[in-house]
Amino acid sequence: MTPLKRAVALALLAAAAAVQAQSYDGEVRKIDKAQGRITLQHGELKALDMPPMTMVFRVKDPALLDSVAVGDRVKFDAARLDGNYTVTAIRKAP
Repeated sequence: MTPLKRAVALALLAAAAAVQAQSYDGEVRKIDKAQGRITLQHGELKALDMPPMTMVFRVKDPALLDSVAVGDRVKFDAARLDGNYTVTAIRKAP
């Protein structure tokens, strides 16, 4: 495989990994706007191979944190980006 083909293949794999964000249910436990982090209690995150737990996620865009408050039930999208578990979208659950 030529270096150019290898670079293209790696770029496509990275893009596919970023697109694998999926929606999950959770509850907001803590918000740290200064650090761009949110603590969520969640059920199993199958696509991320993660059991139910409470954990801290990075947020892709800190402005996402303005739409939720501690105690809110939420739907959130998460993916592993650059080696970090990251919330890519979040909204209050109906």
